[in-house]
Amino acid sequence: MAKYGSTASRKVKKAMQERKAGTLKSGRSHKKVKSRKQAIAIGLSQARKRGAKVPRKPSSRKR
Repeated sequence: MAKYGSTASRKVKKAMQERKAGTLKSGRSHKKVKSRKQAIAIGLSQARKRGAKVPRKPSSRKR
């Protein structure tokens, strides 16, 4: 069974293309995103908001 849905992969692909073009901006600060990892995180976050099949974010466990 697939971990991520097709909507999630489309959102990540679009975020990566925007990053490469230099038009992808981060959340509140609206700074240009240069990091590949950050672009993937933004794409997955957008997919989560749309209700796509994406695993939960890892939560911090109490020790």
